[in-house]
Amino acid sequence: MQSGPPKISPVASPQWVIDLNTLPPKRKPTATAIPDPPGFSSSSSSGKKTEAAPVASVADTDDLFVKKAWEIAMAPGKSLPMNAIMMYMSGNSLQIFSVMMTFMLFMNPIKALFSVGAAFEKFENERTKGRLFLVKLTYVALQLVTIALGIWKVNGMGLLPTTRSDWLAWERERTPLERSAIAFNS
Repeated sequence: MQSGPPKISPVASPQWVIDLNTLPPKRKPTATAIPDPPGFSSSSSSGKKTEAAPVASVADTDDLFVKKAWEIAMAPGKSLPMNAIMMYMSGNSLQIFSVMMTFMLFMNPIKALFSVGAAFEKFENERTKGRLFLVKLTYVALQLVTIALGIWKVNGMGLLPTTRSDWLAWERERTPLERSAIAFNS
């Protein structure tokens, strides 16, 4: 009696397995082969001693910090055209979609204005503090332009009290200077 599973005879491998197992050996590239891509040198991969990457100076690092801070400061300006098109396309009627879009147009810049310091704190140090003032000022100005876009939208929806009839509750009744009456001649 046999203990355990029955023995299965080996099945012949398909032709594609045999082809993959018997690949020809790789040829080494010759000097006239395809040149190395830019930034790659074959000498560095051959195990020879390579030069260490140049260490960035403090001024270069600070310049990079200011450049990244400018990218963050200009981000609200890049979203202005998109917001303007969305406000235009949502229409001026009082519907849930246009009201929510306008609410978000006000809420996001106001939150950003309260967190200006947090947005730029990772770029601020003793050397970049003076250079970041103009960056922060640009960021605040673009957030205010976004709020102005929201005010334009609210005005278009008729929600801003800009006409005289919106303030009738505070107007006094006019007293007439003269009274006229119809006179009947008999």
